[in-house]
This record gives sequence, C-alpha cells and structure tokens, in this order.
Amino acid sequence: MQIHELSPAPGSRKAAWRKGRGHSSGNGKTAGRGHKGQNARSGGGVRVGFEGGQMPLARRIPKRGFNNIFAKPLESVNVSVLNDRFPEGAEIDAQALLDAGVLSKCVNGVKILGNGDITKKLTVRATAFSASAKEKIEAAGGKAEVV
Repeated sequence: MQIHELSPAPGSRKAAWRKGRGHSSGNGKTAGRGHKGQNARSGGGVRVGFEGGQMPLARRIPKRGFNNIFAKPLESVNVSVLNDRFPEGAEIDAQALLDAGVLSKCVNGVKILGNGDITKKLTVRATAFSASAKEKIEAAGGKAEVV
C-alpha cells in the first residue's frame, strides 16, 4: 500500500453542509439561524448554562458539602481477595496486585479492607489498612506495612 492509495473508510466522512447557498439547498437565506433574535446575529449567542436571565440551575440548586479537587482516591482491596490470589508467604504491593489482575490500572494508592477471612501468612505493603484488615493479617501470622 502506498500513501496515495490511502482513503478513509466508506461512510466515515460526511460532506460539509454548505450554508447560505440558495433556498433550494434547504439551508439558504438565514442559513439555519432562523429569523432575528440573539442567536441569528453575528457574534450572538449565550454562554453555556445561561437561561435567558432566569437564575441558572447550577445556582438554584443548594450547595452542600465539600469536594477536594486535590484528593487522590485509593483503590480498595479486601483481605479475602489476597487470600484467594496469592500463595503462602507472598510479598504483596501495588505492582503485585496489578500483575495478579486484582487492580486494572496504576493507582494513587491501595487500601486493604477487612472483608472476608485470611488464612495465609502474607507480607502486605499498602498505603492504608483498615483496623480489621490489619488485625486479620497479623492474626494469620503476616505483616501489614504502610508505605
């Protein structure tokens, strides 16, 4: 295949709609802008969320709580998953969880939660542990290390 033989897939490219080219084109005269009004003018139109002077929805709805835009959410993993996916004596960290398919993508951090039981002696390195998870890991003879 040569560069001059390349062409887009059939139907993927659509011809541009030629505005203001006579009334038989179906888009002549006002060119799809209608008659008069703010949106018919050049430079006319309103910003996103503008409701013609009515109090916009974003301001009508009560503000509640706080959303920290700098927060780095942690992925959570239960101890039962660690027990099922890893052999006795394994050292578990975020990379090991990725390799085992427990996590699907690289994350900010991992929190180990205490849902389920753990019977294997594992060394777990994570960003955070719930109290019950730490208790269960240590009861099984393993170590819970915060990184």
